[in-house]
Parts: sequence; C-alpha cells; structure tokens
Amino acid sequence: MMRAHTFSIVARDPATGEMGVAVQSHWFGVGRLVAWARAGVGAVATQALVEVAYGPRGLDLMAQGKSAPEALAALLAEDEGRELRQVAMVDAQGRVAAHTGARCIAEAGHLTGDGFSVQANMMLNDRVWPAMYEAYRTATGDLAERLVRSLEAAQDAGGDVRGQQSAALLTVPAQASAKPWDDVVVELRVEDHPMPIAELRRLLTVHRAYRRMNLGDELLGKGDVEAALREYRTAAEMVPDIAELPFWHAVTLADLGRVDEALPIFRDVFARDPNLALLVQRLPAAGLLRDDSHMMAQILGAAQGV
Repeated sequence: MMRAHTFSIVARDPATGEMGVAVQSHWFGVGRLVAWARAGVGAVATQALVEVAYGPRGLDLMAQGKSAPEALAALLAEDEGRELRQVAMVDAQGRVAAHTGARCIAEAGHLTGDGFSVQANMMLNDRVWPAMYEAYRTATGDLAERLVRSLEAAQDAGGDVRGQQSAALLTVPAQASAKPWDDVVVELRVEDHPMPIAELRRLLTVHRAYRRMNLGDELLGKGDVEAALREYRTAAEMVPDIAELPFWHAVTLADLGRVDEALPIFRDVFARDPNLALLVQRLPAAGLLRDDSHMMAQILGAAQGV
C-alpha cells in the first residue's frame, strides 16, 4: 500500500466517448499510482491509502462486462482495508461509481455527476471537490481540457492541505483499435514540480501543438499541401519557444520549391538554435529535403544572415 492523498476526477465525454483521469497530489509520481484507463473499457482513480490493484483489476472487470458500480462493489467486498480507500470508476457506457472510506483523512469526500466523479482526501477544506464538480460540469472544450479545468478549480479552492507536487492526465478513445500504441489520446505526467497543475496545462498545450504537426504530416502525405502548412503554422504559434516546429515548416516549404517563403523562417530558427543549420544539411541524404546545392546555399546563407 502507498500513500496518495489527493484529488482526482474520472470522466467519460458523452460527445466522443473518450474516457479519462486527472489527478494532483503532494506525493511524488502520483500518476503511476492513481490514474488508470483503457480504450473502450473505462477509467479508474485509486487513491488515499492506495491499493493500486483497483486500477488494473477494475479495468479487467469492466472489460469482462461488469458495470463500473458492479466492478467497484466486487473489489470493495474483497478488501479488508476498504475504509482506508478512495476509488472512483467510469465505464464505457458512462456509468459511474465512487467510494470514500470512513477512515480517509479529512477533509475527504466525493461527488458524482452524469458520466463523471470527483473525489478528494486530505484537503485544506471541504470546498475542494464541490469546486471540481462545478468546474467540470460547466467547462467547455475536449475531455482533456475539462479534466484539467477541474484540477485547477480544486487548487483554487484550497487543494491538498500539504501543497502541490505531482499531477497526471490520461485520456483514451471510446473504442480500442488493433494498434494498442494508438489507444491513448493524451498521457502526461508531472512527477515533481512546485506548480504541477500549471505545468500539466503547459504540457497539454505542447501536446496539442505536436498533434497539429503530426496532422500536418498526414495531410501532406495525402497531397493537401495548403492544409498541411496551416497545421504547421498553427503548431509553431502555439509553442513559440520551440524552434524545431517552425524549422520543419520551413523544410517543407523548401522541399516544395517555395524557398522564398522558407528563408525568413530558417533565418529565425537558425538564430535561435544554430544546430538546426547543421541538421538541415543532413536531410537530403535521408530523403527529407530535395538534394539541390543552390537551394542549400540559400538556406545556409540564412544561417549567416545573408
């Protein structure tokens, strides 16, 4: 058993069927202990004096056809330490179950809503989980956005009586695929940070930017050049401190023969990261940029400000 006194939310998005968990605690690496989800099955948060097995075993029971309430009831019935546990589950049909043991450290409690549950223990005050409930219920955006907004509301209401340390966010698709490596929508962890929820928010933005880059690559592969370039530009604007994203935008423009458009971008990224001028010279051999000596001279001229 491990200590993960914390606040968390499990939820299913009725619009997409995605399911997920978000959590924060003043305990190192809380995501590894608390947050569990499986595509097409459900999501689980197991916390307080943690029995980690509630996560994988709960998912297994739901995968076998039990509802979230049935799965949780079965596990609690077997657990002599149930009064030390706080557990919440949601299944692929949006059915929710939650348990706060009588021996969870105050302030502790949970609230369930339509397709979601918020739960907290060892909080500064008893306003934390009601604030989470209301924030999730009224938030807009995708599931990840609404989950993070719930964490932010918990912290704003007082949060963990011990303070902040780690946070995690995990969301999965409504249906499992034949490619299990694709069966995660978002998976982010902040293991040790003075403001883990703010850092989780930043990482979510970075995650979205890289998804836009990947979408751009897919669109380019389908021949939709202008749509791909829009995605690359948007990604770079989302995280302006990362020079590599506009670099690949410039590479794509150059490879398309639009060198005049690429050069100002190259000039900017080379000024921020000179090693990218070295990298660009290696791309033709890998088939990632046209092997054109005149074009390469133009690009490298941008590195010298020519």
